[in-house]
Amino acid sequence: MTSSGEPMSGEPMSGEPMSGEPTSGEHSPDLLTGHAGELAVAVARGHGVQTMFTLSGAHVFPMYDGAVKADPPMRILDVRHEQTAAFAAEATGKLTRVPGLAVLTAGPGVTNGVSAIAQASFAGSPMVVVGGRAPNNRWGTGSLQELDQPPILAPVTKVARTLPTADAVLGGMDEAFTAAGSAHRGPVFVDVPMDEFFNTASGPRPTPPTQVRLEPDSDALVEIAELVGAAQRPVLVLGTDVWADGAEDAAARFAEELGMPTLTNGMGRGILPGGHPLLVTKARSQAFGAADLVIVVGTPLDFRLGYGVFGGKDGAPPAQVVHLADSPDQVSRHATLAGSASGDLTSVLDGVLAACQGLVRRPDWSGWLGELQATVAAAAERDRALLTAEADPIHPARIYGELLPRLADDAVVIGDGGDFVSFAGKFVEPQRPGGWLDPGPYGCLGAGLGAAIAARLARPSAQVALLFGDGAAGFSLMDVDTLVRHQLPVVMVVGNNSAWGLEKGPMQMLYGYDVAADLGQRTGYDTVVSALGGAGETVADPRQIGPALDRAFASGVPYLVNVITDVAAAYPRNTFGI
Repeated sequence: MTSSGEPMSGEPMSGEPMSGEPTSGEHSPDLLTGHAGELAVAVARGHGVQTMFTLSGAHVFPMYDGAVKADPPMRILDVRHEQTAAFAAEATGKLTRVPGLAVLTAGPGVTNGVSAIAQASFAGSPMVVVGGRAPNNRWGTGSLQELDQPPILAPVTKVARTLPTADAVLGGMDEAFTAAGSAHRGPVFVDVPMDEFFNTASGPRPTPPTQVRLEPDSDALVEIAELVGAAQRPVLVLGTDVWADGAEDAAARFAEELGMPTLTNGMGRGILPGGHPLLVTKARSQAFGAADLVIVVGTPLDFRLGYGVFGGKDGAPPAQVVHLADSPDQVSRHATLAGSASGDLTSVLDGVLAACQGLVRRPDWSGWLGELQATVAAAAERDRALLTAEADPIHPARIYGELLPRLADDAVVIGDGGDFVSFAGKFVEPQRPGGWLDPGPYGCLGAGLGAAIAARLARPSAQVALLFGDGAAGFSLMDVDTLVRHQLPVVMVVGNNSAWGLEKGPMQMLYGYDVAADLGQRTGYDTVVSALGGAGETVADPRQIGPALDRAFASGVPYLVNVITDVAAAYPRNTFGI
């Protein structure tokens, strides 16, 4: 990481012109001339950016001018809270695998975006945040919102620095986007002093980005294949970075050709579609507890995966663990590993598969897979009772019983909440990769509306379903105004149990009472959406959930279905993330 004033590696590059970029006073095809905002927009467009997410602020006016005067203009999507702009950029990076762009005004505009930037850091989401900055010519005198921002952002970014002059913008922005989009992906922050943002500069056009693919160690791949060949009860785990690295086809090929039982998390969900015979998510406890080899691909060995400790169930020995990552720094340092490899995940997975195909003895795991499939079938039968429950008040699972048959294969499902969204993780099994968004290991509430905005823009013909806990809804519901102003229809479902459910139960378990865990009873979140120009309704009868969802999907407007649920129907969890 670098902080204010320290250069990033490399210099501005020259090369072939990028098509359709805005310039002012251009003298040659390879030269860009304009104020710093125009230059910044030109670089962003050259890296594939289509939308600038922002909330209006004078410190970044030149970016808006650059977007308006670009040919064609760059879309400016303005929100009601900077957190939403940053979350939208983060989700855009996830969905499109092109860095999202958030432009935040100086001081509180930047600090309002820090949670989303931290989420991007934990989730490996490519995004670039451009911050306003108090002018150089007034620095140190107490001008409005004078704050040295890069040191604040440095711990949660790949790079955080000030581009001190207009002349530094072309090269600095190009390096920012290149860093954000290179494995291991993540957020990059740059700010530009206000006076320099208005200044004019010239420089060579940055060349179109070239993806650098890190090739894995072939010996490591052979060693991993030997572990696979010796395994009796292997399990494969596919995580977010498999999708981010464009390795979803290689991952499906690996699982299917080897016949290996598979679990998915994050944006790895959907790589094997729901219902696939190898997908054993509903047998997770048995799979992890009895496995003798667990291969984890593209996700950290954190609290979601028992910190990388598997096996040991019913007297079974500890499992051997293999970690495959998109870059060396992502390979676990705390877990005991039997093998590891890093690099382009398609090359990693195909390389291990090729080595497995050369084994003298091809393993047969049909018996192990059959055991897990039987557990999956039994779990699905148990789930059916919850998904169709007629309980009053409504069991949260019943909402998913009504939602699942109404989701198209290309739907984008977004989770923003605690207990209610935990049920989503249990019941929603996407049919395609790249269709599930959640906060990831950072566990940040308030990400949902920004993600919904991003999904509607990135997938204009797809269903977008945003699942809110009622606590999470309070973080961002005002940005329904953004959906309305920009004509972005989204179906929102609130599981309204009038409490911070993820905290209420554990506190009662620990102390026998709870405080600071109750919310307003049956709050009319749908009326908030209606007041902002959308539509919605409250549902308290389980038989009315399905018809309400039908009206929501058919409405063509932002529509919120506010379902009153049973606060006592808590999600059964084995870990609290610590």
